[in-house]
Amino acid sequence: MTDHQTPLRVILFEDSILLREGLVRLFAEAGFETVGAHADAEDVVARTRAAAAEVAVLDVRMPPTFRDEGIRAALALREVLPEVGILVLSQYVEGVYARELLGAGDGGVGYLLKDRVTSLEELSAAVRQVSRGGTVLDPRVVQQLMRTGPDPVTRLTPREREVLEAMAEGRSNVSIAAGMSVGVGAVEKNISAIFAKLGLEDSGTDHRRVLAVLAYLQKDPRP
Repeated sequence: MTDHQTPLRVILFEDSILLREGLVRLFAEAGFETVGAHADAEDVVARTRAAAAEVAVLDVRMPPTFRDEGIRAALALREVLPEVGILVLSQYVEGVYARELLGAGDGGVGYLLKDRVTSLEELSAAVRQVSRGGTVLDPRVVQQLMRTGPDPVTRLTPREREVLEAMAEGRSNVSIAAGMSVGVGAVEKNISAIFAKLGLEDSGTDHRRVLAVLAYLQKDPRP
């Protein structure tokens, strides 16, 4: 966790020079220190380690093939430096890789879509969230993961699926209740039912329950 007396150290991997320079300025305005800004995802682990970065922000499609270099780099970073928060910032939802990244164990992780980030406050809050070990997901990413989830999810009621999607977005019980115009107790009952139907235990923290659900969703339900 970052010392609140020192700026959060962020390393950036983004091939668009306009977006890269724009993000550096936005991070400075948010009070972060950009300790590296790179146009490719080469040597992501070495660069991140050398810069002592606390959060890595990566695009998905980067040179040389512009297919999946960024998300593969994020997976490598998570494996070697799990303490570094990872925020994927992309125009695309890469469902398979997103599922693998989100299920890769503890540690802060986020996946936001560039054209749906509407404010500096939203972006800076996401960076801080992953730096603290939290999870931040765009609702469209969640919907994509839910659509490709295994059969056990079909046992959930429509309301339970709605609550599960909100949980996967990293929202608190209070936030979910407010969005659905129901009491917190009703949300808690839905969450208990979700974990019971999926065979998962509620660990008592939003981050761990999100990881547990997403880790379960990436598994093949067949014996």
